[in-house]
Amino acid sequence: MKKLGLGVLGLGEGRSIISGALNSELWNVVQLCDLNEQLGRERSHEFSLNNFTTSMDALLANPAVDVVGIYTPDHLHATHVIQALRAGKHVICTKPFLNDLSQARDVLAAQKQSGKAVMVGQSSRFFAPFARQRKHFETGAFGEIIMVEAYYNADHRWFLKKGWAKTDAFKWLYGGLSHPVDLVRWYLPDIAEVMGYSSLSKNGRDLGLKNDDTFQFIYKSASGITARVSGTYNSPVIPLQRDSNMSCILRCANGASQGDYYDLRYAWKLGEQSCVETFEDKDDYYFRFGGHSHHAGEYQNYIEYFARCLAAGETPKPDVREGIVTVALMQAMEESCASGQPVKVKDVLARQGLVELLQP
Repeated sequence: MKKLGLGVLGLGEGRSIISGALNSELWNVVQLCDLNEQLGRERSHEFSLNNFTTSMDALLANPAVDVVGIYTPDHLHATHVIQALRAGKHVICTKPFLNDLSQARDVLAAQKQSGKAVMVGQSSRFFAPFARQRKHFETGAFGEIIMVEAYYNADHRWFLKKGWAKTDAFKWLYGGLSHPVDLVRWYLPDIAEVMGYSSLSKNGRDLGLKNDDTFQFIYKSASGITARVSGTYNSPVIPLQRDSNMSCILRCANGASQGDYYDLRYAWKLGEQSCVETFEDKDDYYFRFGGHSHHAGEYQNYIEYFARCLAAGETPKPDVREGIVTVALMQAMEESCASGQPVKVKDVLARQGLVELLQP
């Protein structure tokens, strides 16, 4: 299988994909790109690389770059995805795929015209407990889903040291809550309506955050199944011995399961049988640097999945269509918080002429 050449755009958040690709037999790291020349020198030194540029045009013109990994600030994703596709490159874009739907049709058109693959880097799907939970569910042993719960709570006050994180463009609803939102959509892709509330915490206000950082939502799928999503991002968290901080819970007709993030744990119960599985021996694989604030192992898993999909002629998921509907769901969540009323995902998509994306 031919190795893919990777170009990484955005080196603040792109650190994990660089590590993932360097440790993979399926990838070559060809070039790094960032407007910050000092950061480029630091990353080049950290990973013993010597091909850095401050020019995105130069990165896109490099014939050795097969795939562009986009890890720039959220509000730039749409523009950068379109540019990469028009240059004939495959794209992996970190979450959130887009920070609104204003350029969604342009992204769709660019992908269709290019014929290149686009995958949203929803890394949590590729983390051991959640991947195990999904495979276990797909055996059919748990039966039909009754309810899904997912949450992500983190003390991310450190993240606000990034200048762009204090601008109106940055929203924790898209940048952080997209993890549990995606986990729910993995099991309930037909979320039809959402109702929720949000607030800006004292810590967030004191640090100069512009948008809300605390969230509680209830979903209803087209088939009538309900789900719950919650998260907060600038307050202390409960010790890991008591709570994982990020979790996905499936309550099904025949049993229940829970995937826990930071403590690498998966618990399940079927009839009289119950079990707690741990993946603690993989801690060094998933969390290679920066404590648990960086999770390069997931990135390696999803870029290797991407490479295998390309080799097999398959579409890697979440793809561009799924990614846009997830953004529409998050926009519906935002609108519900503002109005205090339920919002239908279909209505959000209809305003952009994108209702066809709800079709299988």
